[in-house]
Amino acid sequence: MENFTPFLSLAGGLVLGLSATILLAGGRVAGISGIIAGLIPPSAPEKGWRVLFLLGLVGGAVLFPIVGGDISYIDINPYGFTDEMHYGALIIGGLLVGIGTSIGSGCTSGHGICGLGRLSTRALTATMSFMVVAVVTVFVIRTVMGA
Repeated sequence: MENFTPFLSLAGGLVLGLSATILLAGGRVAGISGIIAGLIPPSAPEKGWRVLFLLGLVGGAVLFPIVGGDISYIDINPYGFTDEMHYGALIIGGLLVGIGTSIGSGCTSGHGICGLGRLSTRALTATMSFMVVAVVTVFVIRTVMGA
């Protein structure tokens, strides 16, 4: 609980909710995988807002430490993997997430933020399955693998 930041978390949630609401009011869903997929040709409609959204997403992370945000507590390699294993795990994890978003017709942000906000049962089911898999993964890594 040393990194407990309820006010920053609340502020981040409010900004995230506001951006999702603005996109939803324009008939769009703030699902990151869908936004990225919409940039890949041949189906690259509405490139402008997609690029701006992603630049804002990455830009916020880049600006955070510049404006004084503390990132010293972030451990880039928390499980003691070698660099090769770490990058391999990232690549495999990224591929699995991409496959999962295709199978699930959306990602955690699309289902968890926008879908739940619209009271979608499909989004509720998807979000519950994300959370169960996350809990099992943490249990396996911390208990079974001993990390």
